[in-house]
Amino acid sequence: MQVIHHGGKDTVTGSCHELVLDCGSVLVDCGQFQGHDAKLLEIDFPIEHIKALIVTHAHIDHIGRIPWLLAAGFKGPIYCSHATAELIPLMLDDGLSLQLAMGRSKRDQVLNVIRDLIKPVAYDVWHQVEGLDAPHYFRLNPAGHILGSAFIEFQLPNQEIVVFSGDLGPCDKPLLPDPISPSRADYLFLESTYGDKCHETVSERGHRLKAIIERSLQDGGTIIIPAFSVGRTQELLFDIEQLIHSLQLDAQIPIILDSPMANEVTRAYRKFKQLWATEAKERLDAHRHPLSFEQCVTIKDFRQHQRLVNRLASTGEMSIVIAASGMCQGGRVMAYLQSLLPDARTDVIFSGYQAEGTLGRELQMGAHEVEIDGQKVKVNANIHSMSGYSAHADQTDLVKFVTGIDNKPRQIHLIHGETESKSSLAQQLKDLGYQVVI
Repeated sequence: MQVIHHGGKDTVTGSCHELVLDCGSVLVDCGQFQGHDAKLLEIDFPIEHIKALIVTHAHIDHIGRIPWLLAAGFKGPIYCSHATAELIPLMLDDGLSLQLAMGRSKRDQVLNVIRDLIKPVAYDVWHQVEGLDAPHYFRLNPAGHILGSAFIEFQLPNQEIVVFSGDLGPCDKPLLPDPISPSRADYLFLESTYGDKCHETVSERGHRLKAIIERSLQDGGTIIIPAFSVGRTQELLFDIEQLIHSLQLDAQIPIILDSPMANEVTRAYRKFKQLWATEAKERLDAHRHPLSFEQCVTIKDFRQHQRLVNRLASTGEMSIVIAASGMCQGGRVMAYLQSLLPDARTDVIFSGYQAEGTLGRELQMGAHEVEIDGQKVKVNANIHSMSGYSAHADQTDLVKFVTGIDNKPRQIHLIHGETESKSSLAQQLKDLGYQVVI
């Protein structure tokens, strides 16, 4: 058994890991590189021996190169959870449109091929990988990262277990259940995005969000929240609905969701309510609608989007806008930033990781001027960062996942992280007696 990393080894984007077996290879994720890691999307490794692809979840840095994998000749099955199977075409459709300006007809051709290859599988059930000359089995388990996310257990013919964590979610989130450690992982390939940090708790993030909103509303103006369409947007809506329900947020303030993709994904979240955590299900039982409340206004078409941006820029009226993309690398949030960053009444809330080389990281690091669409834009807005909305496990969560494995792993390989985060997490795990490879 050997693992070759084609992306997501020393970075937090471009996840793509090849499990090399005697009878062929299995690919785990095939994601796009972003920020400073960005490079050509073409597949730059041989694929003739790759028999199957298993997808951990539907974020673009884990699925973005699938169309190029097919273009290189891959025809094997694409395994994933049922919810991920629903989200993959939505995410890739958006990506192909934005990145390549590909027309509707061409996108449909590509997506139909992908749909034909996708084989949704249930959680917690062993499945045989098709196409390998000898029987090998895998199992998906809920990872708590986003809807449908999973970590993967591979059972080798010698009965050893290889685990790929994918992206693990933090504990105690109200919308999705916590990930549960496998009972065994002889070899664990563990993400380390926040291996050197500890997030705010859910309670702390709610208080901070409330405080930022209250401070901003004293001055008027717009609160802009760049958010990923999958996961982050739904968590934010969930908390804002709670603030409205508890009368801690004025019911007259419009909550604007300006992301067609986020609208579609939110519908998928509502469709798969059986995957929600206990607290979220309790809100439904109380006849509340945490992801589709009355005060939430959805922007459907581009003309409506343009009119809204112009109105907010000219009037400075109070509103909360949630728009993609989460790292400010395109999408509708760019128009809001271009028009409203010079206004000192504007607040921008970053609710998760901003990769190096992205506009989001530039703003987060305190830039006084940025470039958007070739134009210099003054930054007079107030910039805030909140770690409690990260969909990634922090150092405490990652250590908990490892120590929850009953049979101590022989080796832990840290991937999907920058140098500092991997080094910090490695030291924590070594101090606990684990063998760690960076």
